[in-house]
Amino acid sequence: MAEAHQAVGFQFTVRPDGVDLKLSQEVIKNIYLSGVTAWKKRAIQFKNGVLAGVYPASPSSWLIVVIAMMSSLYIRIDASLGMIDAIKENLPHRDYISMQTRAVLSAILFATGLWLFLIYLLRYTLKALLSYHGWIFESHGKMSTSTKVWLSLVKMFSGRRPLLYSFQASLPRLPVPSVDDTIQRYLESVCPLLDSEQYNQMEMLANDFKDSKAAQLQRYLILKSWCGTNYVSDWWEEYIYLRGRSPIMVNSNFYIMDLLYVTPTHRQAARAGNVVHAMLQYRRKLERGEHAPLRALGTVPMCSSQMERIFNTTRIPGIETDIVQHLTDRKHLVVYHKGRFFQVWLYTGGRHLLPSELETQFQRILNDTSQPQPGELKLAALTAGNRVPWARARIKYFSQGGNRASLDLIESAAFFLTLDDEPQGYDPAKTKSLDSYAKSLLHGKCYDRWFDKSFTLISYPNGKLGVNAEHSWADAPIVGHMWEYVLATDCFHLGYTEEGHCKGDVNKGLPHPTRLQWQIPKECQDVIDTSYLSAKQIADDVDFHGYLFTEFGKGLIKKCRSSPDAFIQLALQLAQFRDQGVLCLTYESSMTRMFRDGRTETVRSCTSEAVAFVRAMEDEGATNAQRLALFRKAADTHQNMYRLAMTGSGIDRHLFCLYIVSKYLGIDSPFLKKVLSEPWKLSTSQTPQQQLNLVDINKFPKYVGAGGGFGPVADDGYGVSYIIVGENLITFHISSKFSSPDTDSYRFGQHIGKAMLDIQALFKSGNDKKTVEHAKHGQVENGKKQI
Repeated sequence: MAEAHQAVGFQFTVRPDGVDLKLSQEVIKNIYLSGVTAWKKRAIQFKNGVLAGVYPASPSSWLIVVIAMMSSLYIRIDASLGMIDAIKENLPHRDYISMQTRAVLSAILFATGLWLFLIYLLRYTLKALLSYHGWIFESHGKMSTSTKVWLSLVKMFSGRRPLLYSFQASLPRLPVPSVDDTIQRYLESVCPLLDSEQYNQMEMLANDFKDSKAAQLQRYLILKSWCGTNYVSDWWEEYIYLRGRSPIMVNSNFYIMDLLYVTPTHRQAARAGNVVHAMLQYRRKLERGEHAPLRALGTVPMCSSQMERIFNTTRIPGIETDIVQHLTDRKHLVVYHKGRFFQVWLYTGGRHLLPSELETQFQRILNDTSQPQPGELKLAALTAGNRVPWARARIKYFSQGGNRASLDLIESAAFFLTLDDEPQGYDPAKTKSLDSYAKSLLHGKCYDRWFDKSFTLISYPNGKLGVNAEHSWADAPIVGHMWEYVLATDCFHLGYTEEGHCKGDVNKGLPHPTRLQWQIPKECQDVIDTSYLSAKQIADDVDFHGYLFTEFGKGLIKKCRSSPDAFIQLALQLAQFRDQGVLCLTYESSMTRMFRDGRTETVRSCTSEAVAFVRAMEDEGATNAQRLALFRKAADTHQNMYRLAMTGSGIDRHLFCLYIVSKYLGIDSPFLKKVLSEPWKLSTSQTPQQQLNLVDINKFPKYVGAGGGFGPVADDGYGVSYIIVGENLITFHISSKFSSPDTDSYRFGQHIGKAMLDIQALFKSGNDKKTVEHAKHGQVENGKKQI
C-alpha cells in the first residue's frame, strides 16, 4: 500500500500534442522532507563519528595545536625541534607555492601529526589505567588512597561528554589466564561436589592435561588474543549459539516483562503506539551514538559493542550454522495478529510516525477481519522448531517470488511486533498470573513470535507488554537498557489522554498497513506443522513459577553488611539442598564488559565454603553464631569469585576456548571433554535494573519492572533469574520441566523464600540484632549500585 500511495503521486497521460504531467504537491513535499532528514541524519552520524573517533580529544583541540605551532613560527621559536623545517624541505616543489605558504603547510602537517600522537597517547594511557582492577577487590564502602588517585586519573583522561562508543578504543583486551591458575580454580570448584575417588581421578586428568597438551593450546589462544579484540566472544557466539541445531525457543531465547504494578493504559493499540515510538527514539540516539556509555562507579566504562545490533537484526538459519544478519536503518515494522502478517511503515515525510499515528495503524490491524492465507497462521513455528528443517524450508520455499519478498520484509524489519489476543500480566488476585505471563513471553503459542528476530515486542489486549529476545547477538543487560529507556519514555514523557489514547492529532491519511502475501505449498505446510508440534512439546514441558519475595530486599541485606548477590546465591544453594537433598554444579552469569567486546563469564557458586554453610544450616547441633560465621566466609568467597570472573580470571570461558583450539588441532583431551560435558543443574542470573536511572523508584515505587527469565538448562534442573527491585522486593523467575519427576518450580520458590528468611534470622542474634532492626525500621540508604 505504501509503495502504491507514493506511485500515484506522479500521473501522466500521453496526448497528440505531448505529455501532460501532473505532480502531487503532498508527495513532492514528503520526498523533499525525507531527503532533508536523511542528509541531516548523515551529517549528525558523521559529526558524532568524528567526535568518537578522536575521543578523548576534540576537533577544536586540533585548531588549538595548529594555532600554537603557527604562533611559534611567528615569534621565531621552533617548538618542533627542526621537524617543521624537515617537512618543508621534503614538500614537492611548485613554482606557484611561496616559501611562506610552504612553511604554513609544514606547520599544519606537523601540528596534525602531533595532535594525532597526543590522541593515541591519551588513549593508551587510559587503556593502561583501565587495565587496573584492584579497585573491584576492595571492601564495599572502603576505598584506599591508591584507588582514589586511580579514579581521579581515569576521570582526568576520560574527557568530557563522551558518546556511546567514545571509550571503545581505550578498553583493554580480555586477558588470557594462566593454565595453572584456571585448573587450580577448577579443581577447587568441583572439590565439594565429588567424593575422594572422583576428585582424585579428576585431578589426574587435569594434571595430565596441564603437563602434556595445555602449553600448545595456550600458545594458540594467546596468539588469538593478540590478533583479535576478544579471544572469547566470537567463538562463544558461533559455537554456543549459532552452531546449535536444536530449537532456540525456550532453550536459548529469554524474555523481559513489563512494569509489575502499573499499566499506563488498557488500550492495546495506544500502548503499542507509545512504546514503538519510544523505541524509534532510542534507535535514533543509538545510531547517532548519543546514549551515554554505561560506567561502573560512574567512571569505569563498559563495552557498548553489543548495542549496535539491537535493531534491524535477524538470526538466519543454516544447515550447519546460523548467521546473524544486521542491516542499516530500516523504515518498516512487521506486525503479527491472529495469523496475519502486516507491514507498517515507521516514517512519513522524513520523520518518525507519531504515537497517535502508530496507534491508528495498529488499531487498523486489530480491526482487520481478513483470514490467514493457507499456511500463514503457524508460519512462525518454523523459527521455533529445529534449525535444519527451517534452513532447508527457507532455501526450498522462500528463496524466490512473493514468499522471498515477504520473508525479506520480516528479516529486514526494525523488529517484530505481535498484537496478542489473550490478556496477560501480574494480577495479585490470581495466584498463577505471573507464571502464565512468563510462559506467554517465553514461547507464546509457538507460532505467534518470530524467534529469529533480535527481539519480538509483544502487546496484550489489556495494555500489558513484554519482550522475547534472541540470545546470540547480545546478552540480557543490553535489551534491559533499551527496555528501561522505553518504559520511562512511555510513562513519563509521552503519556496518554484521559481516555487512554496516545496524545496528538489522529492522522487518518496514512496508507493502511499492507498484508504480506504468501504462497505456501502443502509440502511446506507439513514442515511447518512438524516444527510446531516439536515446539509445542517443548513449551508444554516448561514448568514456570514467578515468585515475588516481599519480606525484605536490598536495603536490609546491605545493612547486614553483605552483598545482595552473595546473599541470594547462598539462599539458592540452601534451597537447592532442601529441594533435592544434594548440592550441584551451579552457573551464575557475570559480565566481562570492562573489556573490549566482552560478554559473560561463569561464576561457579557452589563453593566449599557454601557447602559448609548449607550443611551447618541443616545441622541442628550448629549454633547461629557458627552459621553466621560460615555465611560471611561463604559470601566473601563468592564475591571474590565474582570479581575474578569480571576481571578476566574466570574458569569456564578459558577452558571453553582451549577446547575449541583442541578441536581445530585434532587433539583429544579427556580433561576438556569432561569439563565441557558437566551439566549445570542450577543455572542462575541476576537481571540488572536502574542502568539508566531515568525513574526515581523511591518517589515512584510502583514504576518498577518485573525483570525477566529463561528456560531450564538441564532436563532435571532449575533455571533461576532474579531482579533486586529497589530496597524491599526481589522477584524470582523459576523454570524447570514437568517431565522431570524430581523438580517443581513452585516448590523451589517456596524453598527460596524459606532460605532467605532463615538466613535473615541469623542476623537477629547477638551483635547483629541492632543492625537488622535499624535496616527494617530506619532510613535505608541507597548505597552503591551493584554492577
